[in-house]
Amino acid sequence: MVNISINTTQNVNINFVAASVGERLLAYLIDWIIKIAYVIVVYQLMFKAFNFEDWAKDMDQWSVGAVVVFFYLPAIFYSLIFESLLDGQTPGKRIIKIKVVKIDGYQASFPDFIVRWFFRIVDLNLFSGIIGLIAVVTSNKNQRIGDMTAGTGVIALKNKVNISHTILEELKEDYTPTYPSVIKLSDNDVRIIKETYLAAKKSKDYATLIKLRAKVIEVMEIRHQVESNDMEFISTVVKDYNYYTQNM
Repeated sequence: MVNISINTTQNVNINFVAASVGERLLAYLIDWIIKIAYVIVVYQLMFKAFNFEDWAKDMDQWSVGAVVVFFYLPAIFYSLIFESLLDGQTPGKRIIKIKVVKIDGYQASFPDFIVRWFFRIVDLNLFSGIIGLIAVVTSNKNQRIGDMTAGTGVIALKNKVNISHTILEELKEDYTPTYPSVIKLSDNDVRIIKETYLAAKKSKDYATLIKLRAKVIEVMEIRHQVESNDMEFISTVVKDYNYYTQNM
């Protein structure tokens, strides 16, 4: 089992299990089946349903070739299209529950996916994919050459670390923060607050929650009356910290 350590933008190290060679090959096979099915459907439509051969008689060879290539472009750019639209996954990767991520903790971007797609020529097309297979097996992070060049890796989502183990919080796009003074806290402060909050909540230790609330209010220098209860307040503080640090 190979681990990929990702240092997030909030200086939190999260260890993920890298997708194995078997998982990547299985996802690759599923994607190939989908591409083959697409090619068969396009062929049937072009040459059977729309009689492409008949109306292509009036076209020169280059025009015919251009039309054929146009219809097969989705198969050619399959991985680039889906990884861009599905946040680092193709249908095969989604079924196998693996995903492309940036090693530096940032979100993989379109240029990263372009680099990975371009190096498929070397990794997967030359010598029947032997180069890519050797790269993944010998890499300490199970990366093919395209991954190494783009600074990406492929992780197994079913083994990912739960976000509750870090200071990170999943926020809705329209999330509105409540306490601007939360920026007075540090990453370590929020980590301690979240760990204490989760432990107290699980054990129903309300006395600790009351003390934690009072201490947080003191550090954040909140002068007005806080209407929410202890658990709601602490949860909001952690989310607000994530909001402000992610948008700084």
